[in-house]
Amino acid sequence: MPVRDAQEERMDFKQLKAMVTVAEVGSVTKAAELLHLVQPAVTRQIRMLEQELGVALFERTRQGMRPTEAGTVMVERARRALHELDRARAELRPAPGVVTGVVTVGLLESAADLLAEPLVSALAHDHPGIELRVLTGYSGHLQRWLDDGDLDLSLLYNLTSTPSLNVEPLARERLWAVAPTSDGLHADRPVTLAEVASHPMVMPAPGHALRALIDGASARTQVNFDVTVQTNSLRLQKLLVLGGHGWTILPGVGIADDVASGTLSAAPVCEPEVWRLIVLGIPRTGRVPAAAEVVAAELIRQVRTAVAEGRWPSARLVDRSETTMD
Repeated sequence: MPVRDAQEERMDFKQLKAMVTVAEVGSVTKAAELLHLVQPAVTRQIRMLEQELGVALFERTRQGMRPTEAGTVMVERARRALHELDRARAELRPAPGVVTGVVTVGLLESAADLLAEPLVSALAHDHPGIELRVLTGYSGHLQRWLDDGDLDLSLLYNLTSTPSLNVEPLARERLWAVAPTSDGLHADRPVTLAEVASHPMVMPAPGHALRALIDGASARTQVNFDVTVQTNSLRLQKLLVLGGHGWTILPGVGIADDVASGTLSAAPVCEPEVWRLIVLGIPRTGRVPAAAEVVAAELIRQVRTAVAEGRWPSARLVDRSETTMD
């Protein structure tokens, strides 16, 4: 059995960085430009990795370099490892009294427009040593990314503490019926769930936490919906309503600007009222870095300020004891 030289085929940082970059941009040429290397050097690093692992990591297609099944697994693991190395470098080189580090935070898609810029601005001003990475998504996706270690903290909803997450409740938010402006919904005139169901519906896709909330209210009141289309995109829900395909139900924060601009009309849902609980989730495992604690505190402050100032429609602050929806 041949013995490999200890200096050969040893996985290193440069190889992992090259693999992840090629996977992200889909091209060895583009990856070489981003890494400030010549193309043959990037190709050689990928080949050395493939030789060590004994599998092909990429296949060449008309659309560019695409990870194989094995490559997808390797890229995912390598990305996390590189993230942890970046974090370690930042934490080990702080100036005295300065909090530094890399923090990846998740924001609910519906609240991202409200919170992202103020959060980034506040941290840039008060803690310039923190490198912030912001990802948006639906609650289920964000929770999975937290569990997988891809996020350090995230806003979620309809969740109490789990074996893997510490959860802090922040605010309760009412859901609204959303319709074209011609249907004349008004914020001061709530509409019953039965009235909403009398119209064709554009609904969140099954498995979406918002859909679970709506279906739960429907089951309790024995109201049936005429669903014309389902989507996992808040933006598409609004576009389809605008296009006349039906009404929908969304959190107030997700449609405030559309209502203010006269693009859509909306009214709170009643009989029953439907609420979602906004929480902050942080993994239980491992030490919480100082930078992540700072970002968590600032995100909590931004949520509370937005609610207190009325910029988060039909939301109210809650404490830890308030974890139910109805």
